[in-house]
Amino acid sequence: MATSLSYQRMLEFLKSAASMRFRQIVPRQQFHKTTSKMFANEDDFNAAKERVNLLKEDPGNEAKLKMYALFKQATVGTCKASKPGAFDFVGKAKWQAWTNLGSLDQKSARQKYIDMVQQLLDEQGVTVDGSTTAEAQSTEQFKTLNVTSENGVYKIMLNRPNKKNALTFDSYNELVKALDTAGKDPTIVLATITGAGDYYCSGNDLNNFMSATPDTMSDMAKDGGDILNKFVSAFIDFPKPLIGLVNGPAVGVSVTILGLFDVVYSTNKATFVTPFSALGQSPEGCSSYVFPKIMGRAKANEVLLFGRKLTADEACDRGLVASVFPDDKFQKETSRLVDEYAKLPKNSMRLSKNLIRSNDKDLLHKVNDAECELLVERWTSDECVQAIMNFFTQKAKL
Repeated sequence: MATSLSYQRMLEFLKSAASMRFRQIVPRQQFHKTTSKMFANEDDFNAAKERVNLLKEDPGNEAKLKMYALFKQATVGTCKASKPGAFDFVGKAKWQAWTNLGSLDQKSARQKYIDMVQQLLDEQGVTVDGSTTAEAQSTEQFKTLNVTSENGVYKIMLNRPNKKNALTFDSYNELVKALDTAGKDPTIVLATITGAGDYYCSGNDLNNFMSATPDTMSDMAKDGGDILNKFVSAFIDFPKPLIGLVNGPAVGVSVTILGLFDVVYSTNKATFVTPFSALGQSPEGCSSYVFPKIMGRAKANEVLLFGRKLTADEACDRGLVASVFPDDKFQKETSRLVDEYAKLPKNSMRLSKNLIRSNDKDLLHKVNDAECELLVERWTSDECVQAIMNFFTQKAKL
């Protein structure tokens, strides 16, 4: 239909069951006669009318016309109004939608209207209280994350500032859950990840394996490998734009996973280091494939093999970071950019991202599997165990 119906106008229209526009079509006396007998389920019908206001997005002209027709059929009955004039395009579209319902009885029309409203709410991820799935999720008490949702932006903050936002097994699982929620919620346009406090993330919490004994180490390593694999897969498969906001130093997996983000912004105080060799471990987060691709083999090897620590500017020069901002302007400037991006057509961005990712997606999963398999072997090796013991011994001396 060439002429678009105003969404707000339609909401106001649907709320006005006894408006003058109804009375112009149906005599006042007839309207009151029908209302006395048709609302056997009046409370549910009235509740559905109010819940239309909870829709977060315009459902489209086709859905609005169908809602209008069902509403008229439920409150007035079969259409007996005259066909609007040739140039009344909106009026003709509404009349045709109502007429197409034929002799559908009012009780059935009322139930179809209720069902349609609920279906639209479900499709948009709107809960009973009017919040979206992501907004409801954001109220849950994560142990390691602070998650909020506003204006289409799903904000994930690593929230262990006293531990420099080191990642526990809970952190990994909660990040998977948060990304899954953001990916499925139709009201979410994009997601961001940042850290609370001075650090972005200090990497894997080595205390994850401190409870292991020689008898349980092998099983714990396998479990850890499974958790890591699911964690990385969540980033590979995330269907919407994902923005990294590196607010401070980043270590280990928090660095390697950045290669799977769509764009990364950094404060000038951030540093990037992957001390795998020093800890007897190996790369993860698909960095063994992604880093050489974006940095070049030699510069990637400096980071992954030899643990070279990069400044924010160096990370930017090597293609890991898109832009670096002065620390005192970082929050303001990145918030401005994120807000601008969230206003772009979301389906266009989603489809474009999927196109860009599609060429490498299967390969990334294979790389992830191989990296996790090697890490499980590394975690149970004498070399790794000794390196981690040395790490804790050095910390105890500080």
